[in-house]
Amino acid sequence: MGQDSNETKTKRKRGGRSKEKKSTEKVFTNEEQKQQGNGSNQKKSQEFCPFGNYKNYYGYRISNDMDEDPRLKVMKKEWFQGKDCLDIGCNSGVMTIHIGKKKFGCRSILGVDIDSSLIEVARWRLRSFVRTQTSAKPGEKKTHSGGADGSEEQSIPLSNGSNAETKDLFQVVSFQKENFLHTRNLDENRYDTILCLSVTKWVHLNWGDDGLITLFSKIWRLLNPGGIFVMEPQPWKSYEKNRRVSETTAMNYRNIVLRPEHFQNILLDKIGFRTVEDLTSSLSGVSKGFDRQVLAFQK
Repeated sequence: MGQDSNETKTKRKRGGRSKEKKSTEKVFTNEEQKQQGNGSNQKKSQEFCPFGNYKNYYGYRISNDMDEDPRLKVMKKEWFQGKDCLDIGCNSGVMTIHIGKKKFGCRSILGVDIDSSLIEVARWRLRSFVRTQTSAKPGEKKTHSGGADGSEEQSIPLSNGSNAETKDLFQVVSFQKENFLHTRNLDENRYDTILCLSVTKWVHLNWGDDGLITLFSKIWRLLNPGGIFVMEPQPWKSYEKNRRVSETTAMNYRNIVLRPEHFQNILLDKIGFRTVEDLTSSLSGVSKGFDRQVLAFQK
């Protein structure tokens, strides 16, 4: 499970289609129609991301004038310090690495994503971060300009150039390619804090209401008693924009009953979380289109 961007991108399939299949064919937005005017070759090169697994997600999410992802400002240190953590749909690992740093002091954090290429970028990013930090002089900050996939992603801001901060980072942060809904590789693990940031929509569109309930139930099962689940759900209007990225998402969109505004009650009344804290009011400086709720549930 990846994350989403402001633009919906897809590939066109060749060959004949039945009338039924045509009904779920991609309908391009005005912005995409403008892009198509640049030539037919651009259509073929458009990125196909049915799980929200955008390669340059943080390029959309974090603008050039930001020091870090604004969501980090609402994360509480006590949720992570000395704790075992899981980041579902970690994309290229920017948030995962930040939380693994000394500032939050977690014992371990595992980032999982459905896209193996994003996991490779995340591992590259971790190696690059450690390398630049360990080679920096005290007080010096070094950044990198591009991602392992060739994209010009937002660099990870470095805090103080201290080798102590990165000394054991490889033991703290790890990445793994998994479809969280279907994998059994995590069944024996237990976590104190689980993040699921801008991922629920992609689970919902690809696996429907049943998939969403499976996601919530599995998170509950993997959390230790008193554990924290931090969720950033996408609003329904975001579903509408991305519903036609594949035939599966188009079909599931039509059958969805559980809307994002129902998620809080589902997690409290059906899944069994005890409390919820809305962190949204403390969230500021987010890029346009990413001003979403951030909720923290306690088991």
